[in-house]
Amino acid sequence: MSRSDTADVVIVGGGAAGLAAAIFCGRTLPDRRILCIDGARSIGAKILVSGGGRCNVTNRTVRETDFWGGDRRVIRNVLRAYPAERAAALFDELGVTLHAEDDGKLFPDSNRARTVLDALVRGVNDAGAELQVSRRIEAVERTDNDFSVRSADGREIKTGILVLATGGRSLPKTGSDGHGYALARTLGHGYVATTPALTPLVLGDGLHRDLAGASHPAVVTVQAEDAAPVRLAGAMLWTHFGVSGPVVLNASRHWLRARLEGRRVELRLNVFPGTTFSDLDDWLQEQQRSHPRALVRTVIASRLPASVASAVVLAADLDPAIGMAHLTRDDRRRLVAMALEMPLDAVDSRGYNYAEVTSGGIPLSEIDSATMESRVCPRLFLIGEILDVDGRIGGFNFQWAWSSAWVASSAIARTLRA
Repeated sequence: MSRSDTADVVIVGGGAAGLAAAIFCGRTLPDRRILCIDGARSIGAKILVSGGGRCNVTNRTVRETDFWGGDRRVIRNVLRAYPAERAAALFDELGVTLHAEDDGKLFPDSNRARTVLDALVRGVNDAGAELQVSRRIEAVERTDNDFSVRSADGREIKTGILVLATGGRSLPKTGSDGHGYALARTLGHGYVATTPALTPLVLGDGLHRDLAGASHPAVVTVQAEDAAPVRLAGAMLWTHFGVSGPVVLNASRHWLRARLEGRRVELRLNVFPGTTFSDLDDWLQEQQRSHPRALVRTVIASRLPASVASAVVLAADLDPAIGMAHLTRDDRRRLVAMALEMPLDAVDSRGYNYAEVTSGGIPLSEIDSATMESRVCPRLFLIGEILDVDGRIGGFNFQWAWSSAWVASSAIARTLRA
């Protein structure tokens, strides 16, 4: 290739959103040169590690309420333009059949993320788009009629349409180092400060050390100063460093953003989700009548892992050897309160190295939701994780990638055809 080159569309980033955009653009613009560029030697590393190596492609039901960040009305418009059933149909076209699991999560029947990545790369090639790897884009510049895209090796590409699909900062070993934010800002965009999202949390009180490996359903409440409480339900996992599991991963972005904003924030744990104070108190009284000789922690362990039951008893300042017959009214009510609102002493997160997605990024208010085109730089399109949108765990962030890529590609096709 010469030092200077041209393309009709240049897509920077070969992750989920970038590959999807290359497929869509290639299919709708077969007579145009579509170029997708990524700095990694082997693309799709984040796809390969997602969903425990199985790749949770999307969810059976995806709504704007599954996301946080920018204006949910904007998110809704993008999701409705290309809903989850169309994403599932796309993968069926690409030869990847999907099946639903818990909470509507859709995985490839092969249960291998490699199946998804190979299908996307094959789809790019079949669509007639070009994929270039090991080519890091260092700078972009807007001229009167086009963009100049310069890579680290000194080569330059001129293009009339530029798509930034560079991702965020999560899992930096896969190549997501946040450089795309700098590219967007040189073209006039603002920036919402980022934090990790969907990342495990580190506890400081040592409670977790005896509980590592235990899992159970839970509700985690994030209470930030001057904000309404955020209550999230799901499975929780205790680890050697703190807590993880879907409910903690979802809670992490709220806890981290409150800290970023300088607000006091607390985490509270309910180990009996769906149970009221009165219900749990009545159940304990019934257990006192029917099992007066049983240890309190044994009774609690009938509904929780034994190690977690013991931790609840200790947190309520009760003797681990106390029996049900000796449980006073005040003891019982203190135990109930602790089981429903146990403080979690979160001191940090596992950071971007373990985060599945990034919270923050380029403001959605600077994007036209009907086209994904920049409102501040014409013919610049931004898709995927680079934007201030982050979904809960369960395939929602991938769906955002597919939907935003389709909306942008459709608008690009209309522009170039015109």
